[in-house]
Amino acid sequence: MAILSKEEAKKIIDKVLAFSKADEISVGLNGDRSGNIRYARNSVSTSGETTDLSLSVTSVFGKKSGTATINEFDDASLEKTVRRAEEIAKLAPDNPEYMPMLGAQQFQETQSFAESTAAINPGFRAQAAFNSIDPCIKKDLTAAGFLQDSAGFSAIGNNKGLFAYNKSTSVDFSITVRTADGKGSGYATRDYNDASKLDTKAATEIAMQKALASVNTKALEPGKYTVILEPTAAVDLLQNMMRSMDARNADEGRSFLGKKGGGTRLGEKLFDERITIYSDPANPEIPTSPFAGDGRAQEKVTWIDKGVVKNMYYSRFWAQKQGVKAVPAPSGFILAGGTESLADLIKGTEKGILVTRFWYIRAVDPQTLLYTGLTRDGTFYIENGQIKYPVKNFRFNESPVIMLNNVEAIGKPVRAAGNLVPPLKIRDFTFTSLSDAV
Repeated sequence: MAILSKEEAKKIIDKVLAFSKADEISVGLNGDRSGNIRYARNSVSTSGETTDLSLSVTSVFGKKSGTATINEFDDASLEKTVRRAEEIAKLAPDNPEYMPMLGAQQFQETQSFAESTAAINPGFRAQAAFNSIDPCIKKDLTAAGFLQDSAGFSAIGNNKGLFAYNKSTSVDFSITVRTADGKGSGYATRDYNDASKLDTKAATEIAMQKALASVNTKALEPGKYTVILEPTAAVDLLQNMMRSMDARNADEGRSFLGKKGGGTRLGEKLFDERITIYSDPANPEIPTSPFAGDGRAQEKVTWIDKGVVKNMYYSRFWAQKQGVKAVPAPSGFILAGGTESLADLIKGTEKGILVTRFWYIRAVDPQTLLYTGLTRDGTFYIENGQIKYPVKNFRFNESPVIMLNNVEAIGKPVRAAGNLVPPLKIRDFTFTSLSDAV
């Protein structure tokens, strides 16, 4: 019962709506089946599978709202939940920023559900783990990995005529490989909607190569270097930037898009002209839900066009206040790139540093988007188009805004953390100190 059909979900939502005595009522119905397998030191440590089905009711009187949730679906329990939400609403203070609920909306079709992922069972997970662990054992390496899969649905409806339904699937895999002496470490990660695309052995072999190649590191002096950021590294800083494109924060001077003294940088060229970032819920590589949590339609949106900030996302309240369209935040983004592979970028680099990934990233200054963090699991020195030797890990201090102004080359985008991100060649990337961590 964890994944209901569109018709089954609407039947339950309509029943709940009929119980309402409030001015407005919205109902959210979600269900999923999720599973996982985890291993460390070449041995599975945990695995499991869960199913969940839950319903939330938000009742509104004027500008007062209250929410109650339940995971029982008999009529008496559903009606009791509606009454409870109404009781809470009557006790709540007015919300001065409350917006009336949306009516019926038009949503595009997206293909975010894959039968291959919905069919994953314990045998699939065990085989995926074996395909990762076995080659490591044969090379006297140690593997630690995690695979998580889910298949579910989300439906929302209200008494204004809104109804939306979407099914989705996902499978996420990450693997860290260490050498026997603990001096070398490699990492790889993969995520898809369609589990038929996942090859845990191939991903593990990349992590194995990095682990074996990263022993006997040499120390380089901290400073500004040309770097090649693999998508796994680049996506962390890019995600932080995309999460900072809220219009209200910019209007109130609390983000990198706000100007001192008022106004925003909307329409300004803030990045290299080769930088174009957009979102598209129907993109076949990263399909997402066609609607946001409040029922707004997710559409294709260009956020940055040839370096120029074209859009910010708005809450409905702030959009009304500013007199603009209420564009919701994207579920995933695409940084347009070229055709060059990671290997091509390395071949075209005279001197530089290859970064597998970052970790322990923390904000230093939200108004400039300055972040600090560490490299990890494979950092290498490049000379004359070849990887020469591994180097000790660095701490960095860098802003994605500055980073995207120092672009030297952009590779072919690949999926990373639910986004499409190319490997990036960046000049003058700032490393501030060394780290003894592997």
